[in-house]
Amino acid sequence: MQISPLIAPQGDPEELTRVLDAADDASRVQAVTDLGSKELAALFEAAVHNAPLTLEHFVPASVPPLTEVIHEGKNGLAMFTRFQKRFCRAPEGAPELWGYNEQTMRAFTGPGYFVAYVPTEALALAGSVVIDYRRVPPSHPDAWPNILPNSARLSRFIYNGTVDVMRRVSAHVSIGRAMRGNSPMDAWFALVRRS
Repeated sequence: MQISPLIAPQGDPEELTRVLDAADDASRVQAVTDLGSKELAALFEAAVHNAPLTLEHFVPASVPPLTEVIHEGKNGLAMFTRFQKRFCRAPEGAPELWGYNEQTMRAFTGPGYFVAYVPTEALALAGSVVIDYRRVPPSHPDAWPNILPNSARLSRFIYNGTVDVMRRVSAHVSIGRAMRGNSPMDAWFALVRRS
């Protein structure tokens, strides 16, 4: 399934959403992971007018706290473009999600723990959910790696001080752009939630 023609500037965001919503998991993941850096950047811009994301997009309301939900990821880097963001609902009804990054270089980069929430601060980019590496969760599901601060190892060059601004693409797909401080970075990525 080829979705590049449906991405701006000449694309059709509503048709893109329809195609992605109708696809099965494998086709959806393949279509998103086939995108290049320019397409990811264009998709982020095109998604600005889409319906806002909620935390339930990342972890459905039916999923119990501390239960892992995996999102397959694709970034626009030259190497190591595939990864997963693994999310869980915080216990006791806290209005946030906890998560980390699973990828082949984790032994060197660290797990890149984060807290996801609906932002209240003004950001340079519009988005209804942020993935905030400035915060790390106080605990995690038993199967997840030990929590390290994002100032440790190579994490300080990748995750430390960053926030990902997220936008909705479809029921299972979101697009994000990284910021450091309040400055957008040339770093885009897409996530596909596994059913």
